[in-house]
Amino acid sequence: MAQTRKLEKQALIKSSPEKLFDVYKNKINLMPKISPDKLRSIQVIEGDGKSVGSVRLWTYFLGDSVVAKDKIYAVDEENKSITFEIIGGEVTKYFASYKATIQLVSEGQNRFVKWSVEYEKMNEQVPDPHPQLDFLITMTKEVDNYLVQNP
Repeated sequence: MAQTRKLEKQALIKSSPEKLFDVYKNKINLMPKISPDKLRSIQVIEGDGKSVGSVRLWTYFLGDSVVAKDKIYAVDEENKSITFEIIGGEVTKYFASYKATIQLVSEGQNRFVKWSVEYEKMNEQVPDPHPQLDFLITMTKEVDNYLVQNP
């Protein structure tokens, strides 16, 4: 039986967690404009694109052009977190299940983003998704820098 695994990574951010959460929840259309070298497009396929159950198609670059279809699994306004379940695209060729969660946190003077990925590999030859997690952190830092430069 396959085992569900979890990877986590966090990074300091300069903008407010509220503003960064707002981009990931309500303004995803800004993301391809902020980082066109990494993110080509995001299309809303079902729903409003920001509520639980909404389905979106992401075209991004991770070495090659990659497509992923996600479904918003959970939104927690109070804890500034969103969980996305990957339901189509290249990722589903390698993982039986794949959920990514972003959480924006303030602790004292520190503000940071936490990304976690819960996944189940199709087989043991599939590598852990460290490049995908690094990509998520890099994208978040680029959005963060944009928000600092464009308050």
